[in-house]
Amino acid sequence: METTALPNEHPTLRVVPMPCDVNHNGDVFGGWVMSQVDVAGAIPAMRRAKGRVVTVSVNSFQFRQPVSVGDIVSFYAEVVHVGKTSVTVKVEVFAERSPADLIVVKVTEAELTYVAIDASGQKRLLPHN
Repeated sequence: METTALPNEHPTLRVVPMPCDVNHNGDVFGGWVMSQVDVAGAIPAMRRAKGRVVTVSVNSFQFRQPVSVGDIVSFYAEVVHVGKTSVTVKVEVFAERSPADLIVVKVTEAELTYVAIDASGQKRLLPHN
């Protein structure tokens, strides 16, 4: 297991998985991780869109290490592309396996695209920044 350092910026989201989030092998479900990545990615997308967004695609998703109950899981999300109605966000996920020993591993990375929508659920143009 390769130990790494957490990025210098503040995480977009930080969560500790619970026993109800594991599969029969004792690892946290990949779907749980994916849902948290989607939440983390939506935050900078909503800020850039200045309103509601929906996920339209998961462009890439790579699981590198399992996540365990008790890990402190940090999600770092940044906008990597802005279109007319869409925002693409890169999310990197790190697990602090043992905060006392400072064991940190990168467990997942993903890229998702969100589209800005209006109150009726229709696509809308992004505001100029």
